[in-house]
Amino acid sequence: MAGVWSYGKDWMPGLKKRSVSLSGHATSLALEPEFWAVLDAMAAEGGVSAGKLIARIDRERGPRPLASACRVAALQWTERAKG
Repeated sequence: MAGVWSYGKDWMPGLKKRSVSLSGHATSLALEPEFWAVLDAMAAEGGVSAGKLIARIDRERGPRPLASACRVAALQWTERAKG
């Protein structure tokens, strides 16, 4: 039996959504707060806004979904920061 899934506002518990503009189009991105903290640190270190950082990740991500690309970028930055 086919059904329609209806998600309330808590369908992704633990994720935090932010709105970003990519190529002039508004979109939302849901990530865990820990990844947002790393992306914010990356942006601060680079002297750009989180939105500009995410736009760069979007341009360079290839076929990978944006949320996944952001998580990978955050992990790679963390690994480099550890030395």
